[in-house]
Amino acid sequence: MIPRIHQQGSNILGLLHYLYGKGTHEEHIDPHLVASFDNMAPDPGRDPSATKKDLQHLLDQPLSLLDADRRPDKHVWHCSVRAAPDDPILSDEQWGDIARRMVAATGIDPGDGAGCRWAAVRHADDHIHIIATLVREDGRRPDHHRSGKRAQAECRLIEKELGLHQVAPGDGTAAKRTTSAERHKAERTGRQRPAREELRETVRRAIAGAGSEEEFFDWLAAAGLLIRKRVAPSGDLLGYKVALPDDRNGEKEPVFYAGSTLAPDLSLPRIRERWALPVEAVASADGFEREQPVLPNVTGPAFARRRATAATWQALLIIDHGDDGAAAAQIAAAGEVLDALATTSAAHTRKELREAAFVFERASRSHVRAVRGHDRALRQAARDLVHSGPALGRGEDGATTAMLIDMAFFLAIAAANWHAKKEHAQQAAAAQQAAEHLRAAYESAAAQPMAVLRQRGQRLAPRVRQRHAALLQQVLPELAEQIRAEAGWAALAATLDDVRKAGHDPAVLLADAARRRELDTADSISDVLVWRLRRSAHLLALPASPDGTATMGTRRSAPLAPVTQPATSAVNDPSRRR
Repeated sequence: MIPRIHQQGSNILGLLHYLYGKGTHEEHIDPHLVASFDNMAPDPGRDPSATKKDLQHLLDQPLSLLDADRRPDKHVWHCSVRAAPDDPILSDEQWGDIARRMVAATGIDPGDGAGCRWAAVRHADDHIHIIATLVREDGRRPDHHRSGKRAQAECRLIEKELGLHQVAPGDGTAAKRTTSAERHKAERTGRQRPAREELRETVRRAIAGAGSEEEFFDWLAAAGLLIRKRVAPSGDLLGYKVALPDDRNGEKEPVFYAGSTLAPDLSLPRIRERWALPVEAVASADGFEREQPVLPNVTGPAFARRRATAATWQALLIIDHGDDGAAAAQIAAAGEVLDALATTSAAHTRKELREAAFVFERASRSHVRAVRGHDRALRQAARDLVHSGPALGRGEDGATTAMLIDMAFFLAIAAANWHAKKEHAQQAAAAQQAAEHLRAAYESAAAQPMAVLRQRGQRLAPRVRQRHAALLQQVLPELAEQIRAEAGWAALAATLDDVRKAGHDPAVLLADAARRRELDTADSISDVLVWRLRRSAHLLALPASPDGTATMGTRRSAPLAPVTQPATSAVNDPSRRR
């Protein structure tokens, strides 16, 4: 159940006309009162003799008794309370009780006999609107300070008592929700999302591709946004606003949003923190400081994805074993990787990746302040993804995309676990939801490369397959039978053969891959082991086709990025989902 305190106004009659009207899309059905301050207020919806002006006069009577110089300019209080889509339809009596509890909890009518006058209107099954005049019967102003938080707390109690969907409590770090006016405007203009959400997504993508303030504004301009910069008399840049070119107000002027109103971490000072020069030596997961290595230039999308996979493994270690500030930085940077991945991946994975990035945005902020520097590798990985350009949906591009999505799923689950331990309910739920979108994206991305690997495994000579089956029995005797019965066993056999041909000991790498995370609950253990082995052996994600030619989309010019895997981790295995 979501309460929303709207901006205070000065025209209660205008609000009544809206509440008792047909709505902007004929969505208001049977508007009527369900409760009022004295339970005797006239109801223009059900009583033919009552008018909206009658109700307005009754509610505003305490205001009219004040001297003109004592009347507040903004005296209209408006709160909507909405049930979840899967909640049962509540009766008028239940909604009336909810309205009485809300005005008491928020201080509008605390039950002392001299509260504000109010009325609750219902014009749909799932919500009510409570309107009040912010002058008490005794002429004083009500104590409704922090009424939004007080309303939220009361709704949590109501949810438990009525058995409704329980909303995770907020902590004040969420981005500002779109208003009903913004949502209706998006519907009228045919937008998929309100302008505020579209701008927030575009700004986050610009951050993922930028390494400096200048680049950031270049990316915003390239995305087609209108930009206004706030400059101090000294010439220093203090802030910025952005607008969509075709999002206009009634005067046909662009509607600008400041970065801080899009999300708390999108203000210019907070964005600048990401570009602050990090320390040259950053503490690694084992507590020792090491110089940051000089990395070769990224040569294409597949190489960028391999490097991002390596950075993601390191981020997992820091989230699991690092301090809170370092973990928070990794989670924030993970959002940039998801934004970059959604922007550059092929069409068949783009929708789920975009949704994953969109919902993970909530998981990237909490009251734990990110300590920048620890996220250097992950932020650079995001930038590499953007600058390497769009990836093909097949060949090495497609296979490394699947590999990175697989790791991004690990990271989302790690973030969910970390937030859950900190009792960050909304962030944990958002990370878990992002993981589900990543799971769906992985299934799409992995279908083609896994099919190629299975086909290669099926073409192995019988004696080769028998040798790999014996190796599997030797290394994983408890799981060998289950793995050989899986459809992915052929792909694993092909990978074990590639590991041997690359000069590695398949038994050593297989044992190491099996130790890294639990396997007993996996739906497809072989599918998980394939990616672990190919990463640890530095193999192409999708090798040459059986005739010896490079699979379409494979780019052999890019060197293989070394990948370091953590030996242990508390993060759940993505095999749980396959």
